[in-house]
Amino acid sequence: MPVDQDTQAVLDLLRTLGAPDFADLTPEAARGLSMAPPPAVPTPVGNVENRQIPGRAGDIPLRIYSPAGSTSATGALLFFHGGGWVIGSLDSHDETCRLLCSGSGLKVVSVDYRLAPETRFPGAVEDCYDATQWVASHAAALGIDASRIAVGGDSAGGNLAAGVALMARDQQGPAIAFQLLIYPVTDARFDTASYIANAEGYLLSRRAMQWFWNHYVPREEERTNPYASPLRAASLADLPPALVLTAEFDPLRDEGEAYAAALRKAGVAVQATRYDGVVHGFFGMPANVAKARAAIDQATRALRNQLGE
Repeated sequence: MPVDQDTQAVLDLLRTLGAPDFADLTPEAARGLSMAPPPAVPTPVGNVENRQIPGRAGDIPLRIYSPAGSTSATGALLFFHGGGWVIGSLDSHDETCRLLCSGSGLKVVSVDYRLAPETRFPGAVEDCYDATQWVASHAAALGIDASRIAVGGDSAGGNLAAGVALMARDQQGPAIAFQLLIYPVTDARFDTASYIANAEGYLLSRRAMQWFWNHYVPREEERTNPYASPLRAASLADLPPALVLTAEFDPLRDEGEAYAAALRKAGVAVQATRYDGVVHGFFGMPANVAKARAAIDQATRALRNQLGE
């Protein structure tokens, strides 16, 4: 189907503004470009707290969102922001985390992992794993039920969530109850049908993804590591249930759907939904794209069903 009207309006606006491709920028310039203004009235939640926790390479900033009216231990989502491992922050995904917290009635813990190229693989996924371990071990003090912890994220954040789930299985780490994978990066390949068909003109380009990978995992031999390319894992058995969301006009569409299929083949309970007519990043555009609101509703329902009381 064609690009839907809401999404086309966003693409037209970016074209009018002359938005550059990330591949033509330095990481510093890309970080400045990626900071969209926050909504005038952020989605209300019960409480927002910034914390610093210890990690293997130093302190890791967290932002903890608590739902309104919460009086007992709730489930929690460890959320890892997207941005190709190079851009993005707690602030860039603040509204997304508020929507996930408000809609699910669960706590959301957003993790400010170290970015590339200053920190290359496996620094980001190790930070996310360390944060997950810390939340699980401090669950009671945080008002979290340690048996109801999920990991999730969008794009590179989905990659990190999948990597953390694999690490937790492989290293007998904290029990992960669910994975929320929003158009995740799952393999360091650029030759799928969706990469070819959506190489240019749909917000995220093939060149940009190559640029992101070159900053995060510059060594080709490391890109087959399953914590970088989860689709390359020898086995996906015994991983937590997952919801995988993909976008029709997204270079990452096919690898996300391939990961959902591989999880299912390994015996993991998976729900996979492709949102037609939209592009990479649509989940973060609920003010402009109706299908973003539908996807957020689907994600929060899945979190409630998997982690709710």
